[in-house]
Amino acid sequence: MFNIYKKGQGKYTRLGSSIGLIIVSAAGCYKLYDKLNGSSLGNLSRQMVLLVAVMVPTAIFAVTSVLFVLLIKRPSVADFMISAEGEIKKVSWSTKKEIAVSTFIVIVVMGLMAALLGLTDLIFGVFFDWIL
Repeated sequence: MFNIYKKGQGKYTRLGSSIGLIIVSAAGCYKLYDKLNGSSLGNLSRQMVLLVAVMVPTAIFAVTSVLFVLLIKRPSVADFMISAEGEIKKVSWSTKKEIAVSTFIVIVVMGLMAALLGLTDLIFGVFFDWIL
C-alpha cells in the first residue's frame, strides 16, 4: 500500500500533481471553514461553532490528501503520468527570439485588425446615418 509504483519515473509529474490537488483541497477546506465559522449552526455556543468550523475542514483535508496520494500511486494513473512526462521531454521548445518575433507579429496583426474593424464601423455608421 505504501510502496511507490515505478519509483523514480515520472517523479516531478506525480509530485506536481499531488501538490496541485492538495492545494485545491486546502483552498476548498478554507472556504468551508469561512462558511462554517460565519454561520450560527443552530443553538450551539460560539466555542462549539469554532470547534466544528475547524475540525470538519481539517478532517476533510486529511482524508482528501490521503486519497489524492493513493490515487497518484495507482499503476494506471502512474503509468499515464510517466508517459506524459516522457512526451513533454520530447517537445522542442521555441527559443526566446522566436517567441519575441511571434508575439510582435500577433500584436501588429491585432492592431491592424482593430483599425480595420474600427474603420469599417465608422464607414457603416456614416452610411446608415446618411440613409436614415
